[in-house]
Amino acid sequence: MICPTYPDPQYLIFSSDVPALLYYSHLPAIIISLLIGFFVYYNNRHSLLNKILLSISITFSFWAFLNLITWTSNDSGNIMLAWSLLGIAYALVYILSVYFLYVFIDKKDVGLPQKIIFMLLLLPVIFLTSTSHNVTGFNVPRCSALEGHYFTNYYYGIGLLMFVWALILAINRYRKVENSFKKQLIIMAFGIEFFLLTFFVTGFLASYLIENGATTDYSLDQYGLFGMVFFMGMIAYLIVKFKAFEVKLIGAQALVVLLIIIIGSQFAFIQNNTNRVLTAITLVIVVIFGWILVRSVKKEIEQREELEIANTEIEKRNKEIENRNKKLKVANKEISERKDQLQKISDSLAVANDKLKKLDNAKTEFVSMASHQLRTPPTPIKGYSSMLLEGSYGELNAEQRSAVENIYNANNQQIAFVEDLLSVSRIESGSMKFEFKKQQIGELCQDVINNLALKAKDKDLYLDYRVPAEILPELTIDGAKIREVISNLVDNALKYTIKGGVTLSVELCKKNQVNCLSAPHLRVTVSDTGIGIPAEEIPYLFAKFSRGKDITRLNTGGTGLGLYVVKMITTANGGRVWIESPGAGMGTKFILELPLEQEKETLERNG
Repeated sequence: MICPTYPDPQYLIFSSDVPALLYYSHLPAIIISLLIGFFVYYNNRHSLLNKILLSISITFSFWAFLNLITWTSNDSGNIMLAWSLLGIAYALVYILSVYFLYVFIDKKDVGLPQKIIFMLLLLPVIFLTSTSHNVTGFNVPRCSALEGHYFTNYYYGIGLLMFVWALILAINRYRKVENSFKKQLIIMAFGIEFFLLTFFVTGFLASYLIENGATTDYSLDQYGLFGMVFFMGMIAYLIVKFKAFEVKLIGAQALVVLLIIIIGSQFAFIQNNTNRVLTAITLVIVVIFGWILVRSVKKEIEQREELEIANTEIEKRNKEIENRNKKLKVANKEISERKDQLQKISDSLAVANDKLKKLDNAKTEFVSMASHQLRTPPTPIKGYSSMLLEGSYGELNAEQRSAVENIYNANNQQIAFVEDLLSVSRIESGSMKFEFKKQQIGELCQDVINNLALKAKDKDLYLDYRVPAEILPELTIDGAKIREVISNLVDNALKYTIKGGVTLSVELCKKNQVNCLSAPHLRVTVSDTGIGIPAEEIPYLFAKFSRGKDITRLNTGGTGLGLYVVKMITTANGGRVWIESPGAGMGTKFILELPLEQEKETLERNG
């Protein structure tokens, strides 16, 4: 059905002369709300707050579009359809606005109770929209729908309730939020409340005045749409000033867009073509210069932001440097204090070291003097004991001979101990003199065998010397002391061998072998079939006064200095000595290595 055109102005609802304010109120509000809504949403699509703002923009624009249809259409079907949907769009705008304020303030989604309340408030509007309680008829003379009184009052009641709810929410949260956020809360709450209030008051008054015959149309509700423009203006201000919604928008952009919308809206008022052309030219100029302005301002802001970032980085670096300098000062102070402490300790150690040197020298002198004094008594004892055993003073019976032999052996042990003490004393004091000269190692080994052959025979042990097949090169050594070393090793082997015997061998190591000296050398090996040595005891046997467990059981008269003296003399001759033993009861090897001085060519020629 087409609405008729009446000559009576009070029924001139639809005509070619639609009020210019209609376009100025609806179109800018729709464009601005959608522009801000989509702009914020596309800057952060995952934000719940941005989604709600877009929903408000779309729902409001849908309501404004429906309202525009009721003003501009002359088809009763279109008008009835548009009018029937206005209520649900109206209620949804208010509920979404309160939902939006909750999320903006609390930075999180609302709880389930609030969502249930929102749904309970909205459900009656949804269910009654398609019933006769919503649109009850059509007024042909006015070309407008007839609304149900209770339905209209209900969704207006939702609007009033949401306005009060938002106001109480803003006041309550203002006391709890941080001071830095309070200004943003005031601006946002003021923008929403102004929109909700104007939207409610103009719509409710228009319906009330028509119902009571005070006016013939709904022109008053056009002014309510300006509240949305104000609300979006507050949002734009928050974005520009506080970077709300995580969006960077400069004021120049907002100003240029606003000018374009305002100038574009002027086409609703233009009555002639000349003004239309002038307005179009103005719009083009604003667009061009606005684009240039926005571009230059954006570039300037980017430069300023880069400068601020650089300054921030510089300040950060300066603070780091300052903190490091402070730490360095503290560290330098601690180092200085530590140096002073170390200097004091060093001075104390120097004094203590001097005292220790004096004590060590005194000890060495005492040991040397005591050793010399101790050597005097054993000499006549040894001589007289030997004469008694030889029968110089008459024949001794078995008991007497046994006693004299014990005296003789004990005296020999004391002499050996004194000699070891003297050797240790000379070595540690540096007074032991070495006479290095060319020497055949084979001669020294043969002397040792000759001297200890009788001792081996008395113990019923063999003592073999494996003469090398080739002529061995001479060594530059202290022959007397190396003979003492080899004698000590062989004598030691005989002491701790119960059965079997001892083998002495010498070999030339022409090439580097496992566990050998790196330079060409001679190796002297003393092997026995004695009690052996546990692996854990081997590292300690060359220490001063150190002896193995089984060794002390078999030879209680040992001093624990023999191997120590062996090692010191060997080291002084440029060689090294060590022990190898498979374990207890499996024999022992004493290995002595002494370096050669011949050149490589000589060795290769002899080899």
